[in-house]
Amino acid sequence: MIHSWVKNTCNASIESKGFCFYKTTNGIKRHLAVDILGFPFFTHCTKASLSDDCGLIEMFSQNIDYFKLKPVELPKTTILLDNGYHPEKLTQALEEIYPDIMTKIQFELSAKPSKAEKAAKGQSGFVPVAARWVIERSNAWVDRCKSLIKNFDRTLARSNAKLKLCFIRLMLKRLASS
Repeated sequence: MIHSWVKNTCNASIESKGFCFYKTTNGIKRHLAVDILGFPFFTHCTKASLSDDCGLIEMFSQNIDYFKLKPVELPKTTILLDNGYHPEKLTQALEEIYPDIMTKIQFELSAKPSKAEKAAKGQSGFVPVAARWVIERSNAWVDRCKSLIKNFDRTLARSNAKLKLCFIRLMLKRLASS
């Protein structure tokens, strides 16, 4: 689970404009929940001013039927989060929406190598984390869609629809080549 920031163009409406002080970006955030191959379970677009936790809660609340219909006998779904999310806050908010959700999912923060771990391996600076690169690769696939480089859309719903179409196109291309 991760989000990416996208700058707005002059075509974007006031409804979809938000300013993220962390990235100093005027635009939207795209929230993605992907499987191990990088294909999306859920997508959601919000104003950039909305917090990461609130965006995730909105995305899960819109797709809560997926979790309600998941049998309890199946293993819990592990949701890997980057360090911008707060699992305690998410758990509390999601249990208000669906009290049994934590019997079906669990949150795990993405590992971030410490300086000591990097030094032990003879590494320094930026070190990629394997599990995190699944979502980063998905964001790179989205960036290949010319219409998704910036937010040209007047509504967040339309931005989300374009995001879904991008992934549908990608999956169809993969199916056609196999």
